[in-house]
Amino acid sequence: MEYKIENNRIYVKDENEKIIAEINYEEVEQGRFNIYHTFVDESLRGKGIASKLVEIAVHEIERKGGKPEATCSYARRWLEKYK
Repeated sequence: MEYKIENNRIYVKDENEKIIAEINYEEVEQGRFNIYHTFVDESLRGKGIASKLVEIAVHEIERKGGKPEATCSYARRWLEKYK
């Protein structure tokens, strides 16, 4: 699976260029980033894709010197468990 990283967005497209997994975050204050949206297509659920998206997002946020937080319920649970 090829995860594409853009500014404040990580996503995966299928062979038809349809987005099948995505996570979005924004810098809400200097150095504070809010993960506010995580989406995984129904066909991919239960395969760890959402967890991988959050992991990559957290890595990208920390690489920028930021601190991750989340209003997205999935990402919030992930952060509580792994950070």
